[in-house]
This record gives sequence, C-alpha cells and structure tokens, in this order.
Amino acid sequence: MNKKLFLLLAAMALSAISFGQIGKITGNWYTIDEDGNRKSLVKIYRTPAGVYEGVILKIFTGPQDKKCEKCTGENQNKPIVGLKFVYEMKSDGNKITGGRILDPANGKIYSCTMSFDSSKNKLKVRGSLDKSGILGRTQYWNPTTDVN
Repeated sequence: MNKKLFLLLAAMALSAISFGQIGKITGNWYTIDEDGNRKSLVKIYRTPAGVYEGVILKIFTGPQDKKCEKCTGENQNKPIVGLKFVYEMKSDGNKITGGRILDPANGKIYSCTMSFDSSKNKLKVRGSLDKSGILGRTQYWNPTTDVN
C-alpha cells in the first residue's frame, strides 16, 4: 500500500474516532456526587453556533422549585431546574473544553473539561479553579435515556 494513502486513511480513522467520542458527550446524564448518589438529571447539547452547553432538567436533592440562592448575578434566585450550568465549551480533539461550569450548591463557577470515558461508559467532568485543570476535581456522570 502506498505510504501516502496509508497516512491519509489513518488520519481519517483518527478523525472519525474523535468525532465519535465528541458525539457521545451530548445527551442526558445523571450527575453523581462523591458518595455515588444521583444529584440531578442534566442535558449536554451542541448549539447551532457550535458551542456546547448544559441545562439542569431535574434535581434529586430537594424540591423541583428549589432556587439557586448562592448564585450571583443573573442566576441569583433562579430555579435550579431549567438553569443553564455549562457555558461556552468548545470541541478540542476528543473532549470539550475552554468553558465554564456552575455548581448550584455553592454558586461558584469553575473552568471545565468534559470527555467520554469509553472504558467506564461515563462522562468525565473536570471542574477546576484554574484553566489548566490542576486545582479541581473530577466526577463521572452516568448516561441515561431519561428526559424528565
């Protein structure tokens, strides 16, 4: 086989794999706390502008009309259900990065990176205080077909 043809086919295969992994990030997920309990049902989606965002569909840690009391700015006292909590994420190889994630429990906004972990069949979510991701924590969210 011609070396150039082989390199072209290899590049196309890697591109398809990366796209496939990104495609697995979008959808509905159960957020999981450090004790393994479901906290919420969320939806991660790609906007027409090509950025990724997320919205909270349901919470399991209180009444559905619970408000984001610790949030500041435009999110202060907004209902948590329906709240956009993932902002401005962009595709970067086999992950989405460069955006922010809001933790409604404390009202803080963190830098964020998400990738699909195929070995665990879970969404790997890293929130950090710094853009490089060194100072932060990682959660693994479970996939679901639930919409409400």
